[in-house]
Amino acid sequence: MKHWQLTDKKALITGGTKGIGLAIAEEMFQLGAEVFIVARHAGEVETKVEKWRSEGFEAAGIAADISKPSDRQKLVAAVNDHWESMDILVNNAGTNIRKKIEDYEASEYELVMQTNLHAVFDLCQQCYPLLKKSKQASVVNISSVAGYIHIKSGVVYGMTKAAAIQLTKNLAVEWSKDRIRVNAIAPWYIRTPLVEGVLSRPDYLEEVLSRTPMGRIGEPLEVAATAAFLCMPAANYITGECIAVDGGFSVNGF
Repeated sequence: MKHWQLTDKKALITGGTKGIGLAIAEEMFQLGAEVFIVARHAGEVETKVEKWRSEGFEAAGIAADISKPSDRQKLVAAVNDHWESMDILVNNAGTNIRKKIEDYEASEYELVMQTNLHAVFDLCQQCYPLLKKSKQASVVNISSVAGYIHIKSGVVYGMTKAAAIQLTKNLAVEWSKDRIRVNAIAPWYIRTPLVEGVLSRPDYLEEVLSRTPMGRIGEPLEVAATAAFLCMPAANYITGECIAVDGGFSVNGF
């Protein structure tokens, strides 16, 4: 069933060595895609790429810090050297500094904004020529339920994730003429390194689970499967959407 495959699709995934990004990369490999990853640590990128190649997958990657504009340029230059066109862009890399707004320092604000928002905008803009050449491309922006409902992740994080959802909607319309679909995913707590610290606190974990109708923390594969679906031909009439992968959290009233 070709509608449910990603055979020969070329996918760029940011933050591809850990957590959700790693799960997305491995899911897309299984569905037939070629994958190019980026992450900050060269050793982790090299280890993952070597492992995937040894398993017979078409893998490549580069070490870069996407919070830095110069590194984003370096990344896109490397992708242009590697591929003549690109079918999938997954803006997954993200960070957070959990502080009240009155305690935020300018450098901390800049880091979260650059990583979670400016990098998403910039990579969409810079990758547009490659995506346009695909004639059937898909962009997936990993947002968060924090983008449309208050959670304890903080103001700055929530701001960036809300902006990513609106960017998704606008680009979906603007790029429809180029046959580029743009969607977002809004996870709740997923078992990743980014949230290990807070979920290790029994009282906090109990509170999270009490607000989650399905009564458990999500797994990276569950976000990865949604991302893969959004990039498949089976999803060709879906664009501008933000899908919550949250165990029912965002619809849980009193």
